[in-house]
Amino acid sequence: MEIKLKELLAISGHSGLFRFISQGRQGVIVESLTDGRRMLVPASAKVSAIADIAVFTESGELPLKDVFKKIQLTENGGPAINTKSDDKAIRSYFEKVLPEFDKERVYTSDIKKIISWYNQLQSKNLLEVLDQKDDDEPAKE
Repeated sequence: MEIKLKELLAISGHSGLFRFISQGRQGVIVESLTDGRRMLVPASAKVSAIADIAVFTESGELPLKDVFKKIQLTENGGPAINTKSDDKAIRSYFEKVLPEFDKERVYTSDIKKIISWYNQLQSKNLLEVLDQKDDDEPAKE
């Protein structure tokens, strides 16, 4: 199954990642990466494409895709820390991966979400989506 980064979605109120399937009249149809179930997400729901999410750093924002790549490098492609670890261990782990993250604006709950999404992609062998070129990027002349 070929998945593009821009098809991966995070949906507020739902854990895990989803793949965009189709646009419906009432909202979007998505498929859970966890169990493969499809569902209709109403147009009123807060849906974010993984490609559009960034992490606050001391010098600006770093796209989530690049944060995933840093975790992947740190773990040699293996799984990251368990999100059930204590908050101090999780923050310390994230500081090792991304020392320049903004400690004031990035909450532990955000870090847990990022790590759980990374682990989900890693367990489904979907980390190669991080190497895809964005279709929206203008060609360099």
